[in-house]
Amino acid sequence: MSGARLLHFSRSEVRVFPDPVALGLAVADEFARVANEAVAARGQCAVALAGGSTPKQAYSNLAAAGSSGARKLPWERIHVFFSDERCVPPAHPDSNLGMARLSLLDRVPIPPANIHSLHGGDPPEVAALKAEEDLRRFFHLGPGEFPRFDLVMLGLGSDGHTASLFPGTDALSEASRLVCANWVSKLNAHRLTFTFPTLNAASEILFTASGAEKAEMLREVLQPKTPAPPAARVSPKNGKLMWFVDETVASRLGEMP
Repeated sequence: MSGARLLHFSRSEVRVFPDPVALGLAVADEFARVANEAVAARGQCAVALAGGSTPKQAYSNLAAAGSSGARKLPWERIHVFFSDERCVPPAHPDSNLGMARLSLLDRVPIPPANIHSLHGGDPPEVAALKAEEDLRRFFHLGPGEFPRFDLVMLGLGSDGHTASLFPGTDALSEASRLVCANWVSKLNAHRLTFTFPTLNAASEILFTASGAEKAEMLREVLQPKTPAPPAARVSPKNGKLMWFVDETVASRLGEMP
């Protein structure tokens, strides 16, 4: 993590990188570290990917490393899920699965069976039920249990949303389901999203953020008031919470008491 500033907050560690390029490289390195350690320890790794420009750069970095690069990964033992998805088919330009395929998954030797979509092309409630069944099957979950991902990657919206947990939406209060078809009024659309209990069961959660337009929201999330923005409610019960950000989005953190 050469060149990063390290900041500590009550619930998380924040690593501040000089620019988006350094940030994208660091996110790729963290992905590789978690994946290799999980496979060495348990024989497989389960990762939930995020959409957005910063993760996209990290995915491209992972793909560019190649099979002989420093980030060589045992893709046959890595299972990829998605923390949220638009209700569109994979070929649609807004699809998180489609973006991940173009930037990473179609460029590495991951078996097709290891890619677990949120079924964005199906009707929203049908897609959510299918995704929940996939998670229960893969993680061998019983009633009331939640999946323990090795890594969940998340982004931050300027309104404080993360995954597709938007302010004022019904999914914010969901306590038992793993995946929701969340109606987002301001988008006039459903979004498929992991719920807070699913996110907070992870072994590690890695938020990434860049851009000055999110600086004030990052400050609010790291020192939340009531009502807290949705991203501030991400807090692993028995895991690690990390933020990888660039200097522009971290510009307001020096003003925190």
